[in-house]
Amino acid sequence: MLEPKINSTDKNEIYSLLFLQCKSLIQGENELISLLSNFIALLKQSFSTFSWVGFYLIKNGALILGPFQGKTACSRIELGKGVCGTSTKLKKTIIVKDVNKFKGHIVCDSNSKSEIVVPIMAGKNLFGVLDIDSYEYSNFDNIDKDNLEKLCYILSERLTQLNGQII
Repeated sequence: MLEPKINSTDKNEIYSLLFLQCKSLIQGENELISLLSNFIALLKQSFSTFSWVGFYLIKNGALILGPFQGKTACSRIELGKGVCGTSTKLKKTIIVKDVNKFKGHIVCDSNSKSEIVVPIMAGKNLFGVLDIDSYEYSNFDNIDKDNLEKLCYILSERLTQLNGQII
């Protein structure tokens, strides 16, 4: 049974707390896997409506599965393909209210109903994307978009500081 959708007031309160927690978690962390894993865990544990939260990282001209929480996922996505690849190509956040209506959607979990993908920069370079799925239709809105982009910006600042120092 799915929990009821989180209202906008609750979402804003959760995101406000996430900013403080996120900054604390990533400040001083030099290990890429630890940094990304805790970022993902923080998001997944904060929202009961998020069924899958993870990163796809750019490597050798493709998106490669990075740290995630949820069911098993696609290991590799071509740039420009699916929601993640399209977000990467456009370098912009994409909200999909119904994944079945997104042309070229790549099905990793047939129970997923909606999705949001946020590109992540490291300096001037595209690092990868944050991908979040939900088992509810229309789970994501502009509150999520704005706040997830801010959280990814905090992460990107840390990635830029670590330029060349991360494994």
